[in-house]
Amino acid sequence: MAAKRAKKFSQRRVKLGNGLSVSPICLGVVGDPSVVTHAFDAGINFFFLTADMHWPYYEPTRAGLAQLLAKRPTAREQIVVAGTAYVTQPEFYDLPFREIVQNVPGLDHLDVLVAGGSYGHNLGGRLPVLARHRQTGFCGCRAIGASFHERDAARWAVDSEAVDLAFVRFNALHPGAASDLFPHLPTQRSTRVFNFNSTQGFVQPDFAKKLRPSKWVPRITDHYRLALSQPGVDGLLVALDDAAQVDALVATFDEAPLSLPEQRYLVELAHAAVA
Repeated sequence: MAAKRAKKFSQRRVKLGNGLSVSPICLGVVGDPSVVTHAFDAGINFFFLTADMHWPYYEPTRAGLAQLLAKRPTAREQIVVAGTAYVTQPEFYDLPFREIVQNVPGLDHLDVLVAGGSYGHNLGGRLPVLARHRQTGFCGCRAIGASFHERDAARWAVDSEAVDLAFVRFNALHPGAASDLFPHLPTQRSTRVFNFNSTQGFVQPDFAKKLRPSKWVPRITDHYRLALSQPGVDGLLVALDDAAQVDALVATFDEAPLSLPEQRYLVELAHAAVA
């Protein structure tokens, strides 16, 4: 069953940048290095690393990628790795990406270069450098992206196709993108949109039953379904602790989108839990 599901999921791919083909799950922080190889075997080929922020949190992911590439050298041809730099000074937009490559044996290059923590006021100087990196193939770059906490900036970047990939935040506790971003994205666009922080607002089952005794008790994977139910969302950037979480998330892609009442209920439940 697991092999069949992995084969099916490996056929789910999103076209990105200059000829890249990525899974709709992009794996970032992991609880143990072994999760990386398990994710690869489950059909996930897209991985996310950071340079100058949260570096310690990504040590298991770096170690896991090194283990995967040591055991299966040909895997480098099958995976896509995004490197993210949060530094905003354009003149410093070389070294952080090089440092990622240097610290993962066997990685050799980065496929996607990402401007982390992007806002409208700091994108102007960063995007031209990233665009030049993509044009010259710096560090192996074949696509550029940005992660956003500012939805206006994300909408501009997608509308103008300034980046190949936009990471945006949406979840049950922060649902604003459902009204002021996702419905307004062009249906025909080259920029891909991946959601992050999808599970913020998840309520533990015992607490959910106390809050709403006679209501549906959502699973944590239903929060991923909430993100995937939004128009224009092409995939998810996730942090997963173990192999079981990988399998549960992959299985989610076989489920139907949430209905509008189900989406509203997840938002209501999340806010009731923090009230």
